[in-house]
Amino acid sequence: MKKSDFRATIKKLVEHKNFQSAVIAIIVLNGIVITAETYFIGNTFLQAVDRIIIWVFVVELLLKMIGLGVKGYFSKKWNIFDFVIVAGSLVFYTTPFVSVMRLLRVLRLLRMIPAIPALRKIVDSLMKSIPALTGILGLSMLIFSIYAIIGTTYFRDVLPGEFFGSFHTSLFTLLQVVTFESWASQVARPVMSEVPWAWVYFVSFIIIGALVILNLIVAVILSYLGQEEEDNRGGQMDRLYNENAEIKQELREIKALLADKKTNNDSE
Repeated sequence: MKKSDFRATIKKLVEHKNFQSAVIAIIVLNGIVITAETYFIGNTFLQAVDRIIIWVFVVELLLKMIGLGVKGYFSKKWNIFDFVIVAGSLVFYTTPFVSVMRLLRVLRLLRMIPAIPALRKIVDSLMKSIPALTGILGLSMLIFSIYAIIGTTYFRDVLPGEFFGSFHTSLFTLLQVVTFESWASQVARPVMSEVPWAWVYFVSFIIIGALVILNLIVAVILSYLGQEEEDNRGGQMDRLYNENAEIKQELREIKALLADKKTNNDSE
C-alpha cells in the first residue's frame, strides 16, 4: 500500500462518525472513572483503567496526525487543545506533582467540547463574543464600583463589616445581591430597617446590574450564535450563485455551438 493511500485510509477512519462516537464514549468513561475515584481512593482497578484511557487518547492523537498530517492537525485550534491536554496528562502522570496530575485528569473531560459539534459551536461563539463583552464588562465594573462606594459610605455602621465594612466586602455583597442569593433577608431588609431610603439603592442596583447588564451579555452571546448560522447560510448562497452562473455559461456555450452547427448546415 502506498503512503498516500495509507494516509487516506487513516483520514477516512478518524473522520468516520463511528470513530467520533467511540472517542466520546471513552471521554464519558474517563469521567466515570475520575468520579468513581473520589469514592474509592487508590483503587488499583480504576487506576489501571485510567492508564489504558490515557494510551487510547495517545493512539487517537497519533492516528489523527497521520491521517490529517502534522501541519493539517495543528492547523485546527481544537486539535491543539486536545494535544496539550493529552500531552500534559502523559508528562505529569508519573511525576510527584499529584495536584497537577489530578487537575489535568479532570481537564481531560473538556475534550468533550471539540468532540461534540454542538458544544464546540457554543464555545466558539463565546470566544468570538469576548471583544464585544469587554465593553459590557467595563460598564459592569464601573457600576459595581459606584454602588460599592455608596454602600460603604452609608451602610458601614448598619451591617457587620463582612457586608459593607470596606470597598472589597461591599463588592462581594453586591455580587451576592446581583445573583439574588438571600439578598432580601440577609442584606436589604436589615439595611432598610435602619436606613429607609435604602430600597432605592437596592432596587436600582438590581434593575441595572441584574436585569439590564446580564440581559445585554445574553443578547451579545446569542447574536454571535446566530451569526455563525448566517455566515453558513451566506456561504451556501454564494456557492449556489456560482454554480448557477457556471450552468448559465455552459448553456450559452451550448447554444452558441448549436447555432454554429445550424449555420454550417444551412450553408451546405
